[in-house]
Amino acid sequence: MTQTTLYQQSPAWIRSISPYVPGKPVTELARDIGLPLESIVKLASNENPLGISPKARAAVEKAMNGIERYPDTFDLAAALASHLRVRHEQIVLGNGSNDVLDLAARVFLTTGRSAVMAQHTFVVYLLATVMTGAECIVTPAKNYGHDLAAMRAALRPDTRVVWIANPNNPTGTFLPYDDIKAFLRGVPADVAVVIDEAYNEYLPPDLRVDTVRWIDEFPNLIVTRTFSKVYGLAGLRVGYAVAAPEVADLMNRVRQPFNVNNLAAAAAIAALDDKAFVDQSHELNRRGMRQIEAGLKELGLEWIPSRGNFITFRVADAAGVNQRLLRQGVIVRPLVGYEMPQHLRVTIGLEQENERFLAALKNALNS
Repeated sequence: MTQTTLYQQSPAWIRSISPYVPGKPVTELARDIGLPLESIVKLASNENPLGISPKARAAVEKAMNGIERYPDTFDLAAALASHLRVRHEQIVLGNGSNDVLDLAARVFLTTGRSAVMAQHTFVVYLLATVMTGAECIVTPAKNYGHDLAAMRAALRPDTRVVWIANPNNPTGTFLPYDDIKAFLRGVPADVAVVIDEAYNEYLPPDLRVDTVRWIDEFPNLIVTRTFSKVYGLAGLRVGYAVAAPEVADLMNRVRQPFNVNNLAAAAAIAALDDKAFVDQSHELNRRGMRQIEAGLKELGLEWIPSRGNFITFRVADAAGVNQRLLRQGVIVRPLVGYEMPQHLRVTIGLEQENERFLAALKNALNS
């Protein structure tokens, strides 16, 4: 690419960024190999295979009547505050949880500062950090997950943010909450610790801890969650953060006006009230996880035990296997960008989608 004078005026850290690459869209694969859309199975982006909750769908249809109005998200923030038992002023809404991660970075990071994250974790932490001009310190993974001791040792006087995903994406690893709480006790009060709990609802009940309750003890804690996973609202883009009021106030100062649209807000409020749908999604994921694990075992493949709605597995020729899966109309996620070139990640789908994936994987391995 020819670099114009204007291009060179962009800060070096912006020019160094590699754009985020989402899972391959179904429409793109259909165009590439000439398959009908309905024959393609997408298991690449950790979406809910059940789709949207009936209550959320009805709320979206009703909200269409006010689509000409700018969004009013007071009711969504109030619903979240009530659901989480926090104050309204502790809620920060986002265009997906990626948005609130970016807000946290913009509030606390700039040139001359640093953030700490683990290897093999969500790439948006790196992007959000680098976009501010700050340095991102990446600590080696421990069994494909966070090594909290290494992360604590990596803190520097200029560190202002620590990123933790629990459960972790893309590996599915899980940190016991006692370990995270001990970590928080060792982090200076002027360092924001962001715990990204996008997959929180997929944890078995006995492993769940209400980390939001910790904010009173650790006012440097920011908890982020999303409606994109178990609630099935990935296409509407709505997430949120919970923080101490003074931290939430800072994040809301840099938040774009109307960053959550009317349809997303209406759907999210209704989704919060549809416990039956969440329970159904959780149970489907539990059964699907066992189905795919059994299939991978039969194929002699290794996988990383997961607490999310996906499984990451190891295969020698991951790039080749991925291409052979695509030719069969099955989309999974290659992880070369996460320094895991011999791994692929597959989202838990409907039972028949999981069967289709396992059959296609067997063919890909034998091709």
